[in-house]
Amino acid sequence: MPTGVALRDVREQLFDAAERILLQDGPSALTSRAVTAEAGVAKGVLHRHFTDFDAFLAEFVIDRVGRMDPQAAALRESAGTGAVIDNLTDALAALFASVAVAIVPLVTFRTRLRVLLRRTWPAGVPVLTEAVTIIESYLAAERDLGRLAPGADVETLAPTLIGAAHLLFADRTGPRPERDAVRKMVSTVIGGALH
Repeated sequence: MPTGVALRDVREQLFDAAERILLQDGPSALTSRAVTAEAGVAKGVLHRHFTDFDAFLAEFVIDRVGRMDPQAAALRESAGTGAVIDNLTDALAALFASVAVAIVPLVTFRTRLRVLLRRTWPAGVPVLTEAVTIIESYLAAERDLGRLAPGADVETLAPTLIGAAHLLFADRTGPRPERDAVRKMVSTVIGGALH
């Protein structure tokens, strides 16, 4: 690359490369060398922008969690419309179709990454913790609208939905679960709370 020609947003280029590697080959394939090669940049570029590889990974996770905001807004806006079970089914399928599932083993795989992420998330796995908050907010809105029973325990229902969905989607090597399987799980978890 000629001197003086700026790379497009290097951070985003590196994050996109990390996501591709993570989705294709899993967390064990994610190395600084693999990321820079996938991004098509010199090996030293990553270390010019981040303290070390774990700092890069922490920023990558934070960036990808931040991308959940539009999904969260769309789910909250759907409160009061459509069927609650369908809204949740679609939201969970979209969430777990993203890089979210691949981030979970990455975080559990790297101790220093977990330590760095604790500054933002004191407990839990960041993507899943954020997903619980999103689902809980939606369920509370539906309860407030009278579409869930007044006593519906959204603080328990939300993590139950995320945990059950994670189990459905966790196998990266197998086929994705059918929508009907996700819908059945959602129906089973929240069926008793529907009003």
